[in-house]
Amino acid sequence: MSLEHRYDFVLLFDVQDGNPNGDPDAGNLPRIDPETGDGLVTDVCLKRKVRNFVGLVKGEQPPFEIYVKEKAVLNQQHERAYVAIGKQDLLKKTDEKDKKRKGGDAVEEARAWMCKNFFDVRTFGAVMSTGTNCGQVRGPIQLTFGRSVTPVVSLEHSITRMAVTTEKEAEDQEGDNRTMGRKFTVPYGLYRTHGFVSAHLADQTGFSSDDLALFWQALQQMFEHDRSASRGQMATRGLYVFEHASKLGNASAHALFDRISVRPKASEKVPRAFGDFEVQIDRNGLPEGVTLHEM
Repeated sequence: MSLEHRYDFVLLFDVQDGNPNGDPDAGNLPRIDPETGDGLVTDVCLKRKVRNFVGLVKGEQPPFEIYVKEKAVLNQQHERAYVAIGKQDLLKKTDEKDKKRKGGDAVEEARAWMCKNFFDVRTFGAVMSTGTNCGQVRGPIQLTFGRSVTPVVSLEHSITRMAVTTEKEAEDQEGDNRTMGRKFTVPYGLYRTHGFVSAHLADQTGFSSDDLALFWQALQQMFEHDRSASRGQMATRGLYVFEHASKLGNASAHALFDRISVRPKASEKVPRAFGDFEVQIDRNGLPEGVTLHEM
């Protein structure tokens, strides 16, 4: 079934003694706003966890294949679309001047095939005009960066490994096989992300109510299947969904988000657990046509 309602949502998640999203340009340090000290988690990081969860639950079989995944060759996926719609002859065009136009009138048909078969394409959208052209898709679901409710600190830990990689390293270290390394963690951070679901864009990609139910499930359970020593303990702490009575919407998203207030409890204690925060929900006087669901 297609979507008949617009949705806006607030996602709360936290990390304890882990690195929720390392920055490769900064030695994999946790991402932090240098002006405020707030911790950051990119939308790309969160989408990756959703993709991994859906791939795990659905076995990456159509219509729940994952387009953006580790070691994926995207142009090969585009070529699959042309083979599937019976237009593989168009793939034989190799003239450099014709690359951007490869596919001709079949681009829209190939684009529709990609949306039908790949969950993340019809959910988040994709640019599929590299080489073999399957067009571009604007996804109905978009996420903001996650930002911590209070400033976080990045701790650096020295770690040792009681082994070496090669025999030469063992000889150079004269019997001491310990090698040193660094690990970065956030002691605790509670992060808040905003998201948006467009019913109009869902019509264009074929994103359905069943897809939306799977997406809500992914947001609630994605950290349960994404454990690693570097990420510490992460968990979804709250999902608050504003459902509109129409596709266009009945209120501004920012006004609805203001109804979810998260702040530290009145104490001088440095927050180190979710219980150190207070979540207040203003349900009074919700705009007509807007329903708040707490998941």
